[in-house]
Amino acid sequence: MSDTVLSPADVLAPSPACRTYAEVTELRSREPEAIGRALAARRRRKAFLPEDGRLMLVAADHPARGALAAQGRATAMYSRTEMLDRLRTALARPGVDGLLATADVAEDLLLLGALEDKVVVASMNRGGLAGATFELDDRMTGYDVAGVVEARFDAAKMLNRIDLDDPGTVTMLETAGRVVSELARAGIVAMLEPFMSRRVEGRVTNDLSPEAVIKSVHIAQGLGATSAYTWLKLPVVAEMERVMDATTLPTLLLGGDPSRRPEETYASWRSALALPAVRGLVVGRTLLYPPDDDVTAAVDTAVALVH
Repeated sequence: MSDTVLSPADVLAPSPACRTYAEVTELRSREPEAIGRALAARRRRKAFLPEDGRLMLVAADHPARGALAAQGRATAMYSRTEMLDRLRTALARPGVDGLLATADVAEDLLLLGALEDKVVVASMNRGGLAGATFELDDRMTGYDVAGVVEARFDAAKMLNRIDLDDPGTVTMLETAGRVVSELARAGIVAMLEPFMSRRVEGRVTNDLSPEAVIKSVHIAQGLGATSAYTWLKLPVVAEMERVMDATTLPTLLLGGDPSRRPEETYASWRSALALPAVRGLVVGRTLLYPPDDDVTAAVDTAVALVH
């Protein structure tokens, strides 16, 4: 997508959306209040769920944790404009319902007109940077509840990594419980992504055994003063029927490891999507950076599985 630079007068003139990344930067530098106006004017969906009761969301909150690798390439997500190109391609495909992102990504896409009539899930706790000594300190460094309300977004997502050997886990649980309650009082979905985690040779590892995922489900779904607006976001693991028997909460599936062969990934999604409590997919790098680099084909395959 070309980045022809227009004059400031052209950029600030009323228009439905910026056309180039240069225009986005120009608007951000000269008129930051335009983001608030765009959020207020954005056309929202009438309902969180489409008629078939399924959601297909694209995730783009990895960079805020410093997780920039995909397909074995450590630098895959270094280019913001390339990532936005891929996101715009994905969001434009029929059947893609919306986006999960931090404010920087969501607002770029907002200014580019890519979020009209889309579900938007705000990513909240990004403080546990990938590879850091404090990685399990999943603090709220992204959206807060007031920001989600002000943006008129549909849901907010939290990462809940539970390490029974780390006393800091209880702080995360206390914060998440409070935020679940506050979101519910505002009528906004809280999307929880729990893992039983531990350090192995200094590196944070999520336990993806069925037993561990089941335990994480029970801990997460008990957070907050009400579960009326709580959804889960879970990995696809072995014995998913057993895992999903642990909850009655609506659940979206994680996209999985982008380094796996696509056919294996799609087969695991297809099987899990057949379970009653599963309501769709939230997929990031697996679709945005597929092995053959064909974002359109990867997204269309996922949409066909969901809808």
